This record gives sequence, C-alpha cells and structure tokens, in this order.
Amino acid sequence: MDFAKQNPKNIGMPSRQISPQSFDEILSDLGDDPAIPDPHGIRKTPSSKPPSPTPHSESNKNANLAFLKGMDLSLQTQKLGGPLLICACLLGVCGGLYLVYESFISHTQLIAQSSQKEISALQKEWSLLREELQQEQESLYEAIDILEVSVHSFKENRPISKPPVKPKVLLHEGELSRWRYLGNSQKGATHQAIFHTGKQSEMFDKGSIVLGEWRLSQIEKEAAILTHSHGRTLVLKPSKSE
Repeated sequence: MDFAKQNPKNIGMPSRQISPQSFDEILSDLGDDPAIPDPHGIRKTPSSKPPSPTPHSESNKNANLAFLKGMDLSLQTQKLGGPLLICACLLGVCGGLYLVYESFISHTQLIAQSSQKEISALQKEWSLLREELQQEQESLYEAIDILEVSVHSFKENRPISKPPVKPKVLLHEGELSRWRYLGNSQKGATHQAIFHTGKQSEMFDKGSIVLGEWRLSQIEKEAAILTHSHGRTLVLKPSKSE
C-alpha cells in the first residue's frame, strides 16, 4: 500500500513500500484502535482470536504427553527386553561354564597329586626291592663261591674208593641157609629145634653144634638162630607153606 497516494499532505516525505502482510501484523500488534481507519476490513475482531487454553486442557495435554512418553518407554523396554534376556542367558551360561572349568581343574589337580603320591610310593617300594635283590644276589654269589671252594677241595682230598669186598662165605653157610625150620619142642630142661635138611628131619638141642662150627644159639617160635665162631649169624624161619 502506498501511503503517499492516500494522504496528499505528506507529499514531502519519502515513500515506503509496506506489504499487506506486514501491515496486517502491525494492525494486530496495535490492537483495535477506532482512530485508525480499516477500509478493507483487515482488522480482526476480538472474537476471531483463538481462545486461550484453560488449565484443564493443559493438564489433559500434559497427561497425554506423559502417557505417550510412558508408551514410548514401554515400547523401548519391550524392544530392549529380548537382547537383555539373551545377554543374561549368555552371562549365565558363561558363569556355568566357568564353574565347570574350575571344578574340572581342581579335580584334575587332585588326581595329579594322588598320582604323584602313588608314583613316589611305588618308587620307594621299587628301591627297597632292588636293594633286597642286590643283597640276595650277593648272598647267592657268596654261597656259589663257597660251594665251588668245597667242590674243589673235595676233588683234591677225595679218598680213593675201593670196590666193596664181598663177605666171605663160611663153610656150610650155603647148605644151612637151605634148611627149613619146622618148629620146636621142650621137655623139662631140654629145648630142641626141628629142621628139615632137604633129605630128612633132624632135631638139635639148644647150644649144640649143628654143622661144622655153626651152633644153635637160640630157639624161638618164629625162628631159630645159628651162630658161627667168627661172629656170623644165620636166622632160619619157618617156611610160608607151613
């Protein structure tokens, strides 16, 4: 709008170009002044201004904003719940694996310690057995040496062996050994033995000469004993058939 054209009194003033929108804003800032003409009806009435918000609407608006924020937080929590749960499960699994690993390590250490103790005990036993074996071996060598010395000395001092001398057969010994003792009889002080010479039966008193230098020294029920002057003894027993 050109104010110079509308007001001819202000011809000497420089002209200013104001857009309609700027003019409307100026009128709105000045308010309803009846001294300022409004031929185009640009000025707004007080009824056209938007009503100021009431405290109740402000509280509702704040409540809606709080509800929306709560919904947003719940949605964010739901979105984060899955990853948090997975992280918690992973932490639990890692903790369990760590406990299992620690238990395995401790168990392995216990087994290693017990095995070391058993190995030490076996080494001690083996040392004792080796010492005993060495002592027995030394004793065996000493016994072998003693035996070798004994055998050597026995070979050197061995007496000359002579063939055994067969006893000399005395006269009538073979003939008397073929006699059979038949029994004995006793009448008073006389005690006699009965023999079968192979040809006939003969009776001899106890203490009498039977044949050659053989004497009837004893008469028993089971046997008759003949003795020689050289100390030889001959025992005649009853035959089995009798």
